[in-house]
Amino acid sequence: MNLRSILQHPGRKVVAMVVAALSGLGVLFATSAVPGAAAAAGCAGTAYVTNEQGGTVSVITTATGAVSATITIGKGPARVAITPDGKHAYATDYVGGEGGTVSVLTTATDVVSAPISVGTAPVGLAITPDGKHAYVTNNRDGTVSVLTTATDVVSAPITVGTAPVGVAITPDGKHAYVTNLGDGTVSVITTATGAVSAPITVGKGPVGVAITPDGKHAYVANRFDGTVSVITTATGAVSFPITVGKDPFGVAITPDGKRAYVTNYGDGTVSVITTATGAVSAPITVGNSPDGVAITPDGKRAYVTNFGDGTVSVMATATGLVSAPITVGKGPAGVAICPARNAHRPR
Repeated sequence: MNLRSILQHPGRKVVAMVVAALSGLGVLFATSAVPGAAAAAGCAGTAYVTNEQGGTVSVITTATGAVSATITIGKGPARVAITPDGKHAYATDYVGGEGGTVSVLTTATDVVSAPISVGTAPVGLAITPDGKHAYVTNNRDGTVSVLTTATDVVSAPITVGTAPVGVAITPDGKHAYVTNLGDGTVSVITTATGAVSAPITVGKGPVGVAITPDGKHAYVANRFDGTVSVITTATGAVSFPITVGKDPFGVAITPDGKRAYVTNYGDGTVSVITTATGAVSAPITVGNSPDGVAITPDGKRAYVTNFGDGTVSVMATATGLVSAPITVGKGPAGVAICPARNAHRPR
């Protein structure tokens, strides 16, 4: 079952939240994951797209827009994240809310490992800047699983809010921000200890989350009220909401931190926020039901998955022009772009 269709009906969204909180039957999916700044030779120049309804990942060569490979991975892959060295891609297996695993793809060979068990209905996924841990939101459990990438060992689950969806890690790796769709909050996990802060109230139905490159702000897409909340990470204070399009889902921030790109699932557009002022551009039309979004390491292009028509739109960030859509698999949801070559972070 795909909850995107259920949540398009405002009269049913409260029911979905209550079910998620009380009976564990409500599920949703997550935000886009953006790879860390440290780089690798492994998969530079490629984008990975999870096709949730097709059980595959499409690999796009960013220089040409060609789909170079289609890889079977899980049964309903929702989100994807790439390790900072570019050697592995991690994908959550949502499977209509019935899944409970994460798959690991070796980018050099396209080989997929045996699935790793996490919680129920894993959705969001983010990898720490040092590449040592992957954080996974388990939507039906109200938890986050932490996977050690070197060993595939999964820690005891961390309890967060109701129906967690998105997750993003601060650039210093010290905190993980988790959106809780069911109760309109964000939980902040201290990665060193697993401690969870008091929840931060944002808008209705928070889904996507992204952290600015300086680590000072977290941008949260609130699906049910068509807004983006901005959290000051040092204090937990939330700014006045920024109105965007209908049903905002994914959010990604350019490497220079100047713009935030927000997918509006309900009206087929992308809104661009100028982070310094909160000003929002005129909506940019992409495909049907845009879901995930990721920015290339050079900041020149935004890749948007269009869940409703099986395509990816590529937008030039300097002009807002959108290229001809790239056909991928069925129900494309997550997207991650490999780190650039020779951009290793000093250690």
